[in-house]
Amino acid sequence: MNREMIIVLDFGGQYNQLIARRVRECNVYCEVHPYTLGLEKIKEMNPKGIIFTGGPNSVYLEESPHIEKEIFDLGIPILGICYGSQLMAYTLGGKVATAPVSEYGKTEVKVDKSSVLFKNVEPTTVCWMSHTDYIAEAPEGFQATAHTPVCPIAAMECPERKLYATQFHPEVMHTVEGMKMLHDFVYDVCGCSGDWKMDSFVTTTIDALRQKIGTGKVLCALSGGVDSSVAAVLLSKAIGKQLTCVFVDHGLLRKNEGDEVEAVFGPEGPYELNFIRVNAQERFYSKLAGVEEPEQKRKIIGAEFIHVFEEEAKKIGAVDFLVQGTIYPDVIESGLGKSAVIKSHHNVGGLPDCVDFKEIVEPLRLLFKDEVRKVGLELGIPEYLVFRQPFPGPGLGIRIIGEVTAEKVRIVQDADFIYREEIAKAGVDKKLGQYFAALTNMRSVGVMGDFRTYDYAVALRAVATSDFMTAEAAEIPWEVLQKVMNRIVNEVKGVNRVFYDLTSKPPGTIEFE
Repeated sequence: MNREMIIVLDFGGQYNQLIARRVRECNVYCEVHPYTLGLEKIKEMNPKGIIFTGGPNSVYLEESPHIEKEIFDLGIPILGICYGSQLMAYTLGGKVATAPVSEYGKTEVKVDKSSVLFKNVEPTTVCWMSHTDYIAEAPEGFQATAHTPVCPIAAMECPERKLYATQFHPEVMHTVEGMKMLHDFVYDVCGCSGDWKMDSFVTTTIDALRQKIGTGKVLCALSGGVDSSVAAVLLSKAIGKQLTCVFVDHGLLRKNEGDEVEAVFGPEGPYELNFIRVNAQERFYSKLAGVEEPEQKRKIIGAEFIHVFEEEAKKIGAVDFLVQGTIYPDVIESGLGKSAVIKSHHNVGGLPDCVDFKEIVEPLRLLFKDEVRKVGLELGIPEYLVFRQPFPGPGLGIRIIGEVTAEKVRIVQDADFIYREEIAKAGVDKKLGQYFAALTNMRSVGVMGDFRTYDYAVALRAVATSDFMTAEAAEIPWEVLQKVMNRIVNEVKGVNRVFYDLTSKPPGTIEFE
């Protein structure tokens, strides 16, 4: 498809995908590529603009990532962010040095409103800084357009060459007016018109899937979550009964969820596809017995999922394509590219050798969660399913700290059900990015009636987020938390204490393990 595109070149920054997410919020398609992409490939892709990400290195060290100087002569607008700004300065003859004073966190920045990046921004605005090096001297032809008391070049530009740079991170929520800056770069500097819309994505994706698959047989791993559900319906719209969905109930789902998935996608549901449910609860519990380390649990659950899936695939016979609901955050958090591995996902990477298929299909691989939801609505999937809470592939296995047992699964299912029910009753669910109950491995003394108890503590988690790359702990009304606590302690056998998790992401992750 011929469409406008901004390229993000990744220099190892933790916010690389977030930059792409923000550009797409401007209705402009954006892809992330390693900084080693090369000039010829960039020319071939013909982007409307390029953004350099941040990164942990110092540009003046030989081993740090660098870029070909000729990229600045392509005539393509470039925005450098943090390390990217320093790289631009250093490569073009400016001076980068260790800053006399490092800046971290929210910082007041004074901007030059004559700059195209800052024309819609307040003269003094709050931005997110994270640097120990700084641009000590701008390259020839550049002018400083922002500063702080300790950072004389917090932003710089050379409008004649369409080169712009910010030492701060406009892509993070903590930069209050960052979206205005990115919007103005994308539209006023790069000249984009904004042709990235979900309705066109749905139409072109269905057409592309139909053309790619032809008369082939397709197998889909269906979890019942938003991502795999949207992927399944896309395939159903494209090829109908050529699609077989295998739903593996590993016994680590939320309460009643297995039956709910079958009601939507099974024979009585509205979608044209073949549906197979595999009840493998005891099999997974047996494999997890005695295992406490979280990454080991993930690997066991992922491997066993693949084994069950292989067995079902063999019953079906040879298929041409395997479908997965992988989305962009899965890709980056599984360590593909330059960023650090945060956690592994069993739906990203290695394919089962024993399943006889030609190719994997991941129609949502380049979408963020909110974009997946928009696709779901475009497809006519019911809102209650589209806005279902995100749920990890390993399920409750990573919401149970320590060993997983059938009894612990029952506890966390019941506690989570109560939590979600009360959150919905209070009407605060629509404001939350994700919320759930987890079971800690802590046991403590309690008093219930005239009896002493020694039971588990449940932890409640709720975050506000727009992109799932960063998140803040949500401020749940105290009376709601009190009601949830009372119900869990009184109704869930084996629990005598309830905590609320206040940790943001970073430094924590949204899930517990």
